[in-house]
Amino acid sequence: MKPRLNPYKAAPEAIKALTLLEGFTQASGLDRGLLDLVKTRASQINGCAYCVHMHTREARAHGESEERLYMLSAWQESPLFSERERAALAWTEAVTLVSTSHVPDDVYDMAREHFCQEELVNLTVAISAINAWNRIGISFRAVHPVSQTAAA
Repeated sequence: MKPRLNPYKAAPEAIKALTLLEGFTQASGLDRGLLDLVKTRASQINGCAYCVHMHTREARAHGESEERLYMLSAWQESPLFSERERAALAWTEAVTLVSTSHVPDDVYDMAREHFCQEELVNLTVAISAINAWNRIGISFRAVHPVSQTAAA
């Protein structure tokens, strides 16, 4: 795959605005590990290889286990995730797939059991931000770094 354009060079102010939103999510008080899971899961759903690569590496650097990262795409079938994480992942999937899910009431109710109102808004902003990054990465064909030993 070949990149279409470099959005950082083409529209630096737009990327700066999105970077500021990312800064907000990091300072929102939500657990860093939870944010790593949410970013990775949304990126998996959207099929953004660049973001999956980035966020799984970040998650590992923040102490996330390989096993939980491997199981993230099947979190509903795995006992490795806490109830709060499950609520966040269900919310992530519903918000990411909003055009088809319309964020069902049962998913909202589960999220509200584990997140106060402010946390849920902050989580939704974080999900919205990663979805924006995914759309930029996919639209402009961002290519994740590849080591020579991993290249096909």
